[in-house]
Formats: sequence, structure tokens, C-alpha cells
Amino acid sequence: MILPARAMQSDYMNFAKLRVAARFGLASSGVADCAMADLAPTLDDLALHGPNAYGFAPLTDRIAGRFGVEPAHVVAAGGASFANHLAFAALVSPGDEVLIEDPTYELLRATLGYFQADLQTFPRRPADDWRLDPHAVIERLTPRTRLVVLTNLHNPTGALAGEGAVAAIARAADRVGALVLIDEVYRELLFRSGEAHTDFRPDGNIVVTSSLTKAYGLSGLRCGWILAPAGAAERMRRLNDLFASLPPHMAERLSVRAFDRLGGLRERANAMIDANRAAYREILGEHPRLEQTVFDQGTTVFPRVAGADGETVYQRLLADYETSVVPGRFFGCPEHIRIGLGGDPAMTRSGLERIRAFLDA
Repeated sequence: MILPARAMQSDYMNFAKLRVAARFGLASSGVADCAMADLAPTLDDLALHGPNAYGFAPLTDRIAGRFGVEPAHVVAAGGASFANHLAFAALVSPGDEVLIEDPTYELLRATLGYFQADLQTFPRRPADDWRLDPHAVIERLTPRTRLVVLTNLHNPTGALAGEGAVAAIARAADRVGALVLIDEVYRELLFRSGEAHTDFRPDGNIVVTSSLTKAYGLSGLRCGWILAPAGAAERMRRLNDLFASLPPHMAERLSVRAFDRLGGLRERANAMIDANRAAYREILGEHPRLEQTVFDQGTTVFPRVAGADGETVYQRLLADYETSVVPGRFFGCPEHIRIGLGGDPAMTRSGLERIRAFLDA
């Protein structure tokens, strides 16, 4: 067997770390960072050391309780990015066929490339409002397919996949002996009542990854998790001995604090997102140069810019308008840009106005 070339970097992560700083930063897909005061920690929450050999029990219990599963199904991980890395490491061997949506998040493709997966794609089309079409997945499944990878909410568009579509894909994948991995990190944005939902079922063939990062402005805690069948979860814990060993205990304790204060963090996030989505619809929602679907959920919009490629738009906005966005080439759609709606509302409105000025020039 000739194995796929091994990816050794993520171009998107390099871009996100080094090339998005701007006065009006609309490149981030997450909610703006909260402050330590939002967690109101005690001195005990700042403890450096504690019992966390294979997970800090209070944190594991918070995650398990939130989704109504047993702790045996929970694997704590350093944010959703490392949760995906750890899950792929446990589920994918070199040469395995993996079916992934197109467009999708570059880091998912890069990480699977690192594990030398044989990547095959299925489309999510703008003409269908980026809907997850189970038939597009099912017709591309083969006896060699070991894993199907989805994002829900979809990154980069924010489209929500219905439970029926996900269930149909899981059933079809099961027939060929494949698992389904769903990155649900943006789904946290939907839980306005506080009640959380997931497509993971302990006796099913779906593995879920997520974190507190995107929806609550808690990127500094790196509080991520995997929900997996108990056997797979144990393999991931033992495999993590080779990667991260033990997480920073202070971050675990502060993550417990965050779970206990999600109501206030959620209100803060929703206030910003609601204001920014309203501003987007007002300023850019009907712009004639943008072909787009603006959803009622999520923190991103993914328009196609008529008459320009996304890289040129990014470069011009950064150089002439002090505004950053993400070129669509990182998602496989070079004529698009991704615009984030999770930032400070005054800053976001100003950035959106500058995008409009660019489009009108």
C-alpha cells in the first residue's frame, strides 16, 4: 500500500496565530475572551496540584452530567483541537479511508493528514444553504471507510445539521463498520436555556468532540472533551500518556468553576453574538457583492465575494481598512471569506462597516 504523504503542519493555525492581528479583528470564530473576574475564582481554584491521573474527577463529572452520560464515556482534552487530535489518533491508522465534508476546517484535514488517512470528501453546497445531505455521504461510503468526520454547527458556515440527517449517516456508516466523529464545539452556542444536547449515544457509533472555548470566551483554559464508547474512551486516555500526560491542574479547577458559572458566561456571549448578527444583517446582509446565507445561529458568516478571491479581499482589508477576516482557501473555497461575529459589538460593527466600504469602493 502506498500511504498518503504525511502532513507536518497546519497552514491555517500558522495564519491564525500570526496574520490576523488588526484594529478590527473579525477573523476569530469564537466569542471574545472573558476575564478571570467572570469566573470569580477562590484560592482553592488556583491550586497547582491535585489528583488528576486520568482526568480530574470533578471536571469529568461536570462534563458527564451536562450530557447525561457516565464518566467512563468522557475523555478530557486540551480544547477541541487536541480532542480531535486524540480521537483521530485512537480511531485512524495510516491508509484508512476517512470521509470528510467539503468545505471544512483546515485543521481537521491537516490532523488527519498527519495520521496519513486516505481522505475522501462529500460536498456541502451553498445552493442548498450548506445543508448536511445524508445521501451525499452515503453514496461515498465504501467498505474501506473507517471514519466519517462532520462539524455541527458547520465550520465555516454555521449551518445546523438535523438529528435525522446525522442518524441516517450513522446508520449507513455502521453498515460498513465505520464510526462517525462530530466536532460539536459550536453547538454549545445553541444551548440558550442551559440544557445541552449531543448526538453521542453510549451504545452507538458516534464520537463527539467539543470544548468551552468557542462559545464562552475561555480559550485560555483549554477545556475540551471527547464523548466516546467506553472502550474507545479508555484507549484515548491511555494514548494520551504518549501526548499530553497530565493537563495543568489549575486549568482543570478553573474549568470546574466555569461549568458552575455557565449561565452568566452564556448571557455575556449571547448579548455579543445577537448584537453582531443584527449589525451584520443591517450592514452586509443584502450587499449585492455578497452571495451568502446568514443563519440564526453560530458565530460566523461565509459569503462568496463577487469579482474577487478571498485572499485578495483579506489582503486589501488588512492593508487599507485595518480589518481582518479569514480567506476561504483555508476551507477549500477560495472565492469566499469567513467573518466572525463573536467580538466586542462596537469593534465588530466598525469592522463590518469597513468591509462594506471596501465592497463599495
